[in-house]
Amino acid sequence: MHPTLVDIGLNLAHDSFDHDRDHVVATAAAVGVRHMVITGSTLDSTRAAIELARAAPDRFRATAGIHPHHAHEFHEADLPALRELLRAPEVGAAGECGLDYFRNFSPHEDQERAFRQQLELAAEVGKPVFLHQRDAHDAFMAILREYRARLPAGVAHCFTGDERELRDYLALDLSIGITGWICDERRGHHLRDLVRLIPAERLMIETDAPYLLPRDLTPKPQSRRNEPKYLPHILATVAACRGEAPETVAAATTRNALRFFGFEK
Repeated sequence: MHPTLVDIGLNLAHDSFDHDRDHVVATAAAVGVRHMVITGSTLDSTRAAIELARAAPDRFRATAGIHPHHAHEFHEADLPALRELLRAPEVGAAGECGLDYFRNFSPHEDQERAFRQQLELAAEVGKPVFLHQRDAHDAFMAILREYRARLPAGVAHCFTGDERELRDYLALDLSIGITGWICDERRGHHLRDLVRLIPAERLMIETDAPYLLPRDLTPKPQSRRNEPKYLPHILATVAACRGEAPETVAAATTRNALRFFGFEK
């Protein structure tokens, strides 16, 4: 019997799943991934995520937001539409929102404006935030600190940072999402030590599928597409690094995610 798991970050509306989405969900459920949070990163992808979640609300939640890559496409006139999407009962969090100074697909001023707007909306509707940050830690923290007291909760999605970043997030009472990055011996090795510092009640796990396929899967999949069925592999790696039984980590991360994203309502 597989432990019940929650994949808190999955781009299930991505077109790479268009031909076999139901099969992807079924194969994940067969290995225990019974709940999934479908990421919204634009208004259109948020609408698609909500539509998927609406079809199986016992299994899915959606997030509603504008990824920093798309901040330049998000304008003041779009705020009412995003507010309405955030209020949908299928939406468990606002985001994916934050700052990304690594890719810089949107100018910094647009990223910061869109981030503030989404934090304001999250505070207004009373939803937690699903956060993205890359190479922008100080600016990200400065903005988040302004709003944190008004937000019910937040999770640092796909955490890949260093110890200073982790401790700053924990000091703001954020949860931490760990992906298959921890399985990457080139870029993610540092996470194997840092994951021990995350309190059990703040830890969650995710695939970020179809991205971030764990590099150490054996045998190597023929496809480079990541899927939620690989979440148990991430769980096993996290548990080994923490020196805990996989069942213990599964129970904690599932409990945290179900509460955070409103599955228990």
